[in-house]
Amino acid sequence: MTQTRIRQLVFASNDHADIEQLQHILGLGSGFVDPGVGEFGLTNGVFSIGDQFLEVVVPTQENTAAGRFLERGGGLGGYMAIFQTDNIDRVRATADSIGIRRVWNIDLPDICASHLHPADIGAAIVSIDEAKPAGSWRWGGPAWKENAKPGALQHLQVMAVDPQAMSEKWARVLGVSSTDKGHDTYDLSLAAGSISFIPGDRDHISAYTLRHPDPAACLQRAAACGLACEANSFQFAGVKVSVAAIDPDN
Repeated sequence: MTQTRIRQLVFASNDHADIEQLQHILGLGSGFVDPGVGEFGLTNGVFSIGDQFLEVVVPTQENTAAGRFLERGGGLGGYMAIFQTDNIDRVRATADSIGIRRVWNIDLPDICASHLHPADIGAAIVSIDEAKPAGSWRWGGPAWKENAKPGALQHLQVMAVDPQAMSEKWARVLGVSSTDKGHDTYDLSLAAGSISFIPGDRDHISAYTLRHPDPAACLQRAAACGLACEANSFQFAGVKVSVAAIDPDN
């Protein structure tokens, strides 16, 4: 059985200062600037939370995919969701068989990855990556374990014009089943984390849910930065970020 999990969630912003702002709000360790994203006309900051990752990408030149995403959507929604699989060959074969284009592929000794076209998979770029060994993660940089802070990426919410159709497409690629939860909402349960597809007037990743040692402190810092906050969430780079306490049983 293919074991698929959320491994990295990505924000896009036109403001380089947002990289440090996210680090400050969540009390994250030192970030990694991946020189490889220069291929896409970007700079970034990647932060480890447990053995998962949050990333902010910022365009550094004109006519980049991230820049077009920001212009097209006015900065609404998450830019990319990266999932870890133990069978990249199955994922690629499935995507090819149902007409989902792979817009970028890489095969290295320690990781293989494919980016799926957002117009085909829906809502955002979806990357499927197989790390070797499974506990490693090239995109986090060489010191990610030393820089990691406690926490976890728990949940991803996607708004869609047709939640059922999009959930079934993501489910095929991720190797899981889509469950009808009623009220036009569909859930995917992964080996670590989950995804919900809910009705909306446009397709986009609308929310991330994190586990954190001190949610209240995160929300206080977000409010002090002038971000819109609710009882357990704040808005950052077009995404609702919900922060919940770490579950001691998990």
